[in-house]
Amino acid sequence: MNWKTTVALFVIVLGLGLYLKFYEMNRPDTAEAAQRAQKVLNFDREKINGITIQNGDDKIDLRRTGDKWRLETPINDQADASLISSLLFDLESWQKDATISAKEIEADKNKLTEYGLTKPKMRLKLSGPGTPAEILFGKDAAFEGKMYVRFENSKEVLIVTQTVKKAIDKKPEDFRDRRLTDLLLGQVGRVVLKTPAGEMELQKKNEHWDILKPLRARADDPKVNDLIAQVTNARIEQFVADDRGDLHPYGLAEPEGSITLFGQDDKKGQMLQIGAVPEKQKDQVYVRFTSRGFVYTLPKKIEEILKMKPDDLRDRHLVRIDTNILDRITIVGPKGKTVLARKGEDWSIASMNNEPANSAEVRRLIQTLQNEQVTKFVEDVASNLPKYGLDKPAVQLTFSSFASENTAETKAGERPFASVAFGNVDGDNVYARVSDEPFVVATKHTLLDQIFTDPLQWQELSIFKFKPEQIRRFTITTATGEQSMERDERQGWHWVKGEGPINQTNVNSMINTLANLSAVRWAGATAREHGLDKPQFTISFRHGPDKKDSATVKLGAKTSDGMWDAAVDNRPGTFMISNPDYDALTLPLVQKPTPSPTATPSPSTTP
Repeated sequence: MNWKTTVALFVIVLGLGLYLKFYEMNRPDTAEAAQRAQKVLNFDREKINGITIQNGDDKIDLRRTGDKWRLETPINDQADASLISSLLFDLESWQKDATISAKEIEADKNKLTEYGLTKPKMRLKLSGPGTPAEILFGKDAAFEGKMYVRFENSKEVLIVTQTVKKAIDKKPEDFRDRRLTDLLLGQVGRVVLKTPAGEMELQKKNEHWDILKPLRARADDPKVNDLIAQVTNARIEQFVADDRGDLHPYGLAEPEGSITLFGQDDKKGQMLQIGAVPEKQKDQVYVRFTSRGFVYTLPKKIEEILKMKPDDLRDRHLVRIDTNILDRITIVGPKGKTVLARKGEDWSIASMNNEPANSAEVRRLIQTLQNEQVTKFVEDVASNLPKYGLDKPAVQLTFSSFASENTAETKAGERPFASVAFGNVDGDNVYARVSDEPFVVATKHTLLDQIFTDPLQWQELSIFKFKPEQIRRFTITTATGEQSMERDERQGWHWVKGEGPINQTNVNSMINTLANLSAVRWAGATAREHGLDKPQFTISFRHGPDKKDSATVKLGAKTSDGMWDAAVDNRPGTFMISNPDYDALTLPLVQKPTPSPTATPSPSTTP
């Protein structure tokens, strides 16, 4: 055998092996083949593009375009996609209970008539590549819940369950979609509402809604979404007529009002017109939905959208802050200018050489302002700012993004995106104005108490962050004198200045509090009422080997809310400490003598 014959045989064997492998891979196994043989229909539902149902005199023609279904005969309207999906599921899971062969049918010519399959009144035809022949539905079988069916191109009769028959034994209008529209809430980008009071227009931008007419203002996102949902979630009560005839009987020749929803790229929109209330169904109202070209009735509750006024949809939040781009907060008030700068998740005081800020307090301020709501819309045109003290605001906050370098989109530097100014206080309210809005509003004046205008008030609350063992020596000065102690080799304490037995527990408790001292809050610049010009208690300590590793804490007056004013030599301003911290810092350092037990008299005996 020469080499050419050998190569040829090898190629043939290899090809046969690959064919057998491919055939075995794609051939259903025994269980799968048995399951497929038991089914009435085998089809790919993704390739189904049409369903035709003949139910007596009613012919129902359903067609799919993309992922949407339409009823084309006898009515041209939107079809109920969920109902069709359920029908296809029933067809996919439809199984044979028994089969009467064509040979048996041929043996008795009257069998098809007996089974109701000669001229059946109900038929179903699927359209699309690889779909089976038309299905003919006959009479009920003797078995409960069973019936006879056959394919048009076959005389073989199948006994099957009645599930599919029940799914298609409907009137044409039963296949119409009772949802008013297939437009989803998230797809709506613009709304035009016409009511007896006038016209409103709303538009969505960057996930937020704005009112464009009759005034330009921020809209309340949840309220606008609720308004849209009343249309997108509406369910049709009755299919009344097409809209090509006289609309006067329905009050739709001159409707009470309308709402038009626009998708993202939809310039025409879908308009819902609201008309009169039917004489017999007082809980319903006639409507016309132009995108479907029909008159329907909806629950009367839909009329509530015609009562909407611009103020009903306005965003009552004082200011909208985009925290995703927020890098700077500038506060201008009676005590100067404060600039807070974000560093990752933390904040610093840029106007104080980037000293660490109380980041939790900054976040609280942002959240407070985001949640703050106006109590009243005072003026829609801010033409008289001096009247409200807004020509020279008492307090003004500006929110900015910050770019350290030039890019294709932005230039380096600070870019303000929102600002709010506060003017005169009027009773419980304070007048305010957001910079890019022409309105004057009122909000609760207590909000001003939550905005620190002194840069010192924004300092971080942690005063010291030492390990207790770092503190080697301290000196306490009070009105009664001075005491000084130092650690020994065993980490105990001994007097440098002072006398008496040392209460080691109290000393260690004081040192632990001192090493991790925190402020409850900062009061701001030191004033006479803080009592720190003549402190009642001063403690100086060393926390390192050098003289520069030292600090001093002064304790002053008690505040009205039970705290104590305090100051440190390396930080400007006054802060408050809690009463427990004050007690720990001022514990007595000398051990009190233990009282000696007194003799107990013996009981006397009475003769």
